[in-house]
Amino acid sequence: MDASGDTLAVLAGLMEAAHTLGADDLPHEVAAVARRLGAVDAVVYLVDLQQQVLVPHVEVPDIDPNRNHAGLSVASTVAGRVFQHQEPVVRDEPGGTSKVWLPLVNGTERLGVMSLELDAEAFAASVSHVDVTDPDRDDPTGLARVSLARRWTFFVDLVAELLMSKTQYGDSLVRLRRSAPMGLAAEIQWGLLPPLTFTDGRVSLAAALEPAYEVAGDSVDYAVDHDKARFAVFDGMGHELRSAQLVGLVVAAYRNARRSGQSLLETSTYIEHTVTTAFGEEGFVTGLMAELDVATGLLSWVSAGHPPPLLLRNGRHVKTLELEPRLPFGLAVPDGPTSVAVGTEHLEPGDRVLLYTDGVVEGRSATGEQFGAERLTDLLVRNLAAGMPNSETMRRAVVALLEHQSDQLADDATLLLAQWRP
Repeated sequence: MDASGDTLAVLAGLMEAAHTLGADDLPHEVAAVARRLGAVDAVVYLVDLQQQVLVPHVEVPDIDPNRNHAGLSVASTVAGRVFQHQEPVVRDEPGGTSKVWLPLVNGTERLGVMSLELDAEAFAASVSHVDVTDPDRDDPTGLARVSLARRWTFFVDLVAELLMSKTQYGDSLVRLRRSAPMGLAAEIQWGLLPPLTFTDGRVSLAAALEPAYEVAGDSVDYAVDHDKARFAVFDGMGHELRSAQLVGLVVAAYRNARRSGQSLLETSTYIEHTVTTAFGEEGFVTGLMAELDVATGLLSWVSAGHPPPLLLRNGRHVKTLELEPRLPFGLAVPDGPTSVAVGTEHLEPGDRVLLYTDGVVEGRSATGEQFGAERLTDLLVRNLAAGMPNSETMRRAVVALLEHQSDQLADDATLLLAQWRP
């Protein structure tokens, strides 16, 4: 940074200018502010919807969903490694400059990465520690982990906040992150979803849905408040538009009941009445709704004909949380039994609970082999044991599921991993 520069003043200037900046103005402004902070250049790369490609956010973006973006692979590039591990790294560039790659995160929602090009003087002033002791990272590309000056951390965090806020006012950032046309049913579902990653000091949530551009009947929702974390997974009958309408109604009913202070049992009854009133006998939804007392770790849940959740503890699958389910929403028999079982389990600190739809475990390979719950839990345990974040573990599970079915899912597949972190 130049001698007269002041980090706080530069960042304050960006915040002030941002009030009247559009999303398409950000690439130029980000690069200009980076230069005022001492960089040669800066480029933002946003991850696509399936978290497989990092797409450059440039001043005139290519946002044609019918054409593959010229992005960087999450699986096989330096930028992708930064996205996966959420650690800044540096790589030497021709001409005596260095390129520092930084994770771009809003809260814990992974948006992509940023590349900073620094000359020798700026690099020396910006990097306080370089770690090449890990043999997996000390490779011929010159890749190394770095610790950066705080001004770059503040800068990247501010850029992430601006990207999230500007996404609400236009379509260019949304379209940039799509690498295929979005079906109407999927448009409905993605419009309903909360951010797929959340973490605070007590609980962590990470979710994933596929097929991203054609998902119709699956959905997830959650809310984390001062005393409880509430989360749910739903799977609607059928496919395409009607299934999306059905599940959209269920998610709205779930939120309405939850925000009205209704219990799990009351919410179950409310959703049942809503589905029956709107669809009669022409639709049903399976679901699993859970509540976690964030102070005590008491987990409670209700199942509506849904696969049971899995409990992971100390790097292994310790049990399946079995419970006598009620009928799927929309299939209750008039004047039939009204009792609904509520399951309970006292979690230990660090425990993870996995909710999933049947499209995950029932997916078959070309030879007819099911993906299966055992393969799923083994995959999760191995990635968590390797220190992968919950969100990266979910991404890798989806990649494995797609590979198992040759990228052709026969049914929607949804995962939600909740961890108690007191």
